[in-house]
Amino acid sequence: MGRPTPRVFDGARASCGGGGPRAPPIVLRHPLRDGAAPPEEHLTRKETSVNTPAPTAPTVIAANPGSIAVAQPNAAPAASTTPVRELLALRDALDGSLHLPADADWDAARTAWNLAVDQRPAAVVIAGSAHDVVLTVNAARELGLRVAPQSTGHNAAPLGGPDGLAGTILLRTSSLRGVSIVPESRIARCESGALWADVTAPAAAFGLAALAGSSADVGIAGYLLGGGVSWLARSHGLAVNSITAIEIVTADGLLRRIDADHEPELFWAVRGGSGNFGVVTAIELRLFPMTEVYAGTLFFPLAEASRVLQAWREWTADVPEQVTSVGRILQFPPLPELPDFLRGQSYVVIEAALQAPPVDADAVLAPLRDLDPVIDTFQPTPMTELDQLHMDPQGPVPGVGDGFALAELTADAVEAFVAAAGAGSGSALLSAEIRHVGGAAGRAPRGAGVVSHLDSEFLVFGAGIAATPEMGVAAAASVDRLAEALAPWRAAVLYQNFAEGPQEPRAIWGADLDRLRAIKVVYDPSNTIRSNHPVL
Repeated sequence: MGRPTPRVFDGARASCGGGGPRAPPIVLRHPLRDGAAPPEEHLTRKETSVNTPAPTAPTVIAANPGSIAVAQPNAAPAASTTPVRELLALRDALDGSLHLPADADWDAARTAWNLAVDQRPAAVVIAGSAHDVVLTVNAARELGLRVAPQSTGHNAAPLGGPDGLAGTILLRTSSLRGVSIVPESRIARCESGALWADVTAPAAAFGLAALAGSSADVGIAGYLLGGGVSWLARSHGLAVNSITAIEIVTADGLLRRIDADHEPELFWAVRGGSGNFGVVTAIELRLFPMTEVYAGTLFFPLAEASRVLQAWREWTADVPEQVTSVGRILQFPPLPELPDFLRGQSYVVIEAALQAPPVDADAVLAPLRDLDPVIDTFQPTPMTELDQLHMDPQGPVPGVGDGFALAELTADAVEAFVAAAGAGSGSALLSAEIRHVGGAAGRAPRGAGVVSHLDSEFLVFGAGIAATPEMGVAAAASVDRLAEALAPWRAAVLYQNFAEGPQEPRAIWGADLDRLRAIKVVYDPSNTIRSNHPVL
């Protein structure tokens, strides 16, 4: 597989080394706008081959060569484990910041959203621009280090691996949160550190909605590139299919804009291949005309879990694709910040979002309401408030979790789920859920990426709080017990966004793994870019 000629953003701020003369950059209009973009949104392009650089030309790893070393191609890596002098030079060139283990703010810089994950990289770069990403990738490559992209760190546990990110720059894009909406074309351009809260509010101002995650503080990049199951999944499919273009810095230091017509093999791989192929700096995605749904939760006593979840299982067999729902067991800790009806309480709940007028939605919900919930919160819900439905924590927490897909959800599978996580089970899980997908989430649209749909109609995820080592051990044991209980019904292929531990790559990508690996070798032959779920 030959590497195609890339479309590369201009130049002094986002270029890698290469020999030969370069054509002057051509200022382009944004492809999503009819008129010229504002000056700060102009894109530029120059055509150059990354296959034929002059072999002795130096690779400049900063816009200003006087502020950082100029590394010769194929130069030997620095002798020390962490090349501090060179990294300090990189720090001087960044718009953002670089943090080393000796710095006073080291722990804050390296901490993931999941506070139970102990990330110990060689350095942390908090990018202030796409330019910083280019500089960091170039510097890491020349210094013999790897780069691990991370926005929030929700699924950080598998990223470190057994070496805890040794020899790796943790490249955090969390400061890149710009979002622009083009209402005429229903397109949002989101920088890769944006959270869903950064997207849903401005989109709603135009009567539009994104296929957002269930939590407002989940980063868009990791969610989208891993698939993305939203509250609209059964009607609109996986969120990854809404991506129309990606801006990505590959291991050679080039900032590329890829889409269906430009480097389509890379575009295919990144949409579902997670962070394996480069550091994403921005994503363009489709929005959908929608202002509200009918959404809420039915709460039942935990002792009723078997009866309620069996009825929900039967109900899901006939609901229209405009309904996405979750059956869930919740055991709330006695935290003072929780409302009275949740603090220290345990429930079995049914959460759902219905794209229907209230009268029609009430008819669909009637069989579940006949089960006599103790609390019923269903009401018309603006899209900006839908992220509260799943009651996810708003902010970093220490947690242990894992998930998988089910080949089928039988009555026996429901009983096994309740036995592992319900009343009397001894489960230490805050949440154990079964999520109904299927519908459009089970169909692959034309031109989709490597992860385009889910063959399974149900996903399972369990999570517990790990505020102390003892709580972490108990939660991990409960996660394992849930997985063991449902092993007879597990699907062969995982949903990677729910996989919070190291996985065999073929368990995520199946038969597509060989094609992904071939693309990885073309764009990152030295395996510089490190992902939480690596293809190699």
